[in-house]
Amino acid sequence: MVGDPDLRLSAVRPLEDAGPQDLSWVAGERRSGGARTTSAGALLVPSVEAAAGKPAVVVDSPPLALARWLELSRPIPRPAVGIARGARVHPTAKIGRGASVAAGATVGARARVGERARIAEGAYVGEAAEVGDDCLLHPNAVVREGCVIGSRCILHSGVVVGSDGFGYVWDGRAHRKIPQVGIVRIGDDVEIGANSAIDRATLGETRIGRGTKIDNLVQVGHNVVVGEDAILCGQAGIAGSARLEDRVTLAGQVGVNDHVTVGKGAIATGQAGVTGSVAPGAVVSGMPAAPHREFLRRAAVVARLPELARRVEELERRLARFEKGDSSWKSESPKS
Repeated sequence: MVGDPDLRLSAVRPLEDAGPQDLSWVAGERRSGGARTTSAGALLVPSVEAAAGKPAVVVDSPPLALARWLELSRPIPRPAVGIARGARVHPTAKIGRGASVAAGATVGARARVGERARIAEGAYVGEAAEVGDDCLLHPNAVVREGCVIGSRCILHSGVVVGSDGFGYVWDGRAHRKIPQVGIVRIGDDVEIGANSAIDRATLGETRIGRGTKIDNLVQVGHNVVVGEDAILCGQAGIAGSARLEDRVTLAGQVGVNDHVTVGKGAIATGQAGVTGSVAPGAVVSGMPAAPHREFLRRAAVVARLPELARRVEELERRLARFEKGDSSWKSESPKS
């Protein structure tokens, strides 16, 4: 610790909003400039230098220290244990010890809710579905029939796990629906953001691996396999039967074509269109997605297109005069 050990603070706020009674944090050395201008009373910092002379606690990872502090200081309120009046729980459902099912929630026939799980108002656990220990289903989250959720998962409001996959076949007159009879299987410690949809498999399983974190408004198609510790950012869409290996990152609005593989540790930057398989560890950008450095070179060329078009037009005009025998083109300077 650097500074007065008796300093007392009353809140935690971001650097730009913090006052003399607040604790704030500097995420890394690149953000240390904010420490010089903030009014925060003390900081979590990765080094003494990053504190810019202010009282500070030096830790290896300020964001991780902040997360642990918030877990201790602002725990999520736990509802009363048991099945609330107004909940609809089928007599054949099994509710684990210490679990809570709120008024307006539904748990279907032969479903299983694990120990200490919390099923909030309006949430739905379908027939023969399973929700693991210590899970939290926020209001209006849905786990459809037969789907399996691991332990310590969080499903935010509007999540639908097990919606039908988008499968149709043209029969000569109309698009005929292909029955979607598979399930979704989600591993332990997965969090799924609001209004995201994980489609059930046509046959077999759509799978989300342990520790994967999914942002709001993400679409995962039928029979997709997502590995462990992946990050899927807002509005990403993954088409059917694609495979994302462990620790893949999809930035915002990335689209992944059906039946492609994104290799372990690969990153697709914002709005990339992944139309073919991506090698492990690669960073790809653009549409169609290409190695990031190639994308930057391509973008630099695109930025010059108006200038290059003007130069081509000028050269064409001079060539036309040359072909007509007009020698005046020799005295003209090329226009930029």
